Amino acid sequence: MTRLLAAAFIAAWPSLGVAGVDLTPEEVRKVLAHSPLPPPPADETNAVADDPSAARLGQFLFFETRLSGSGRFSCASCHDPARSFTDGRRVFEAAGQGTRHTPALWNVAYNRWLFWDGRTDSLWSQALKPIEHPLEMAGSRRLVVGLLRSDAGLRAAYEPIFGPLAGPEDADGVNRAFANVGKAIEAYQRRLVSRHSPFDVFAEGLREKDAARLAALSEGAQRGLRLFMGRGNCRVCHAGPNFTDGEFHDIGLDAVAEQGPSDPGRYAGIEALLRDPFAASGAYSDDRNGPRAQSSRFLVAKYHNLGQMKTPSLRNVALTAPYMHRGQFATLRDVLHHYSTIDPPPLSGAAQENLLKPLRLTDQETADLIAFLECLTDTAIDPALLARPATPR
Repeated sequence: MTRLLAAAFIAAWPSLGVAGVDLTPEEVRKVLAHSPLPPPPADETNAVADDPSAARLGQFLFFETRLSGSGRFSCASCHDPARSFTDGRRVFEAAGQGTRHTPALWNVAYNRWLFWDGRTDSLWSQALKPIEHPLEMAGSRRLVVGLLRSDAGLRAAYEPIFGPLAGPEDADGVNRAFANVGKAIEAYQRRLVSRHSPFDVFAEGLREKDAARLAALSEGAQRGLRLFMGRGNCRVCHAGPNFTDGEFHDIGLDAVAEQGPSDPGRYAGIEALLRDPFAASGAYSDDRNGPRAQSSRFLVAKYHNLGQMKTPSLRNVALTAPYMHRGQFATLRDVLHHYSTIDPPPLSGAAQENLLKPLRLTDQETADLIAFLECLTDTAIDPALLARPATPR
């Protein structure tokens, strides 16, 4: 829909006479800004991001336990398709126990920054970090590249896409092959898209004046939608078709953390990104001067970044409990209670979010918001993407 047509549609809204829907023109404009979700943005740092052969190899590697030091863990160990690509735990547990919650992978290709602290700036670079993390898969790049070299099926899948594998004595060649593993995994993860929830059907109904589609949201969910867009002010951070601004905020969670020291969040994430040899501007990127590289090149960790964490998408949020970066909240009701009663002190001495004000939600308003959030669920996906393929090619 062009801007001109959208403006004309919104202006005409009061006269449309759609039964059961009572939205102002401004509310209609806000709803339409959240749907539809466009195709994933291009990743110029990964030349095979949308290559079907790379995606097939990446899917095989996503479920491959031999990438781990013990041979017990794969990416899917924490990002379990049966649990909506999460693990259902407060914090991850694999080779050891971590300090952060496992985020879901739905629509991960839309992220500008990866991890809670944004310490990588491409999805392929992100895919490499758990492989070598001592508490996650506890593997190594040499182990991974050695597997590619020794397994005839993996080698036959890898080399037509990326070229001949380097020998074990070639450190740069090992790094490049390791980066290529991440690029293949990204090609798979770019297919994990959720975009046709009941909310999206409702938005289609608004555009097309279709009463059947408008019925996709109950009256309670419609009240929750209005609260989300209005007094709740949720869309300031949970913006756009993926319901996230993709940026970092301090929402006062240190006060409710059950254990562990304050997490420096984005501050440490920026410092890690600037040291990362697999960054978008690094030697293993397929475009070292493109938009991703340029936006990361001049990052500086500042005092106000302490304690900030990335805003997660709300798509499929009802399926990905517990919530927040340490899994502090078991249910959506707990999350809304936090926002309803929040009076946050500054985190780790950093400046607190000025936008945060206690919402003082009633029980009915809480129930309505939950009803709306549940309408952001859509797990319709090709079942073939949910398990390891029989072969890597």
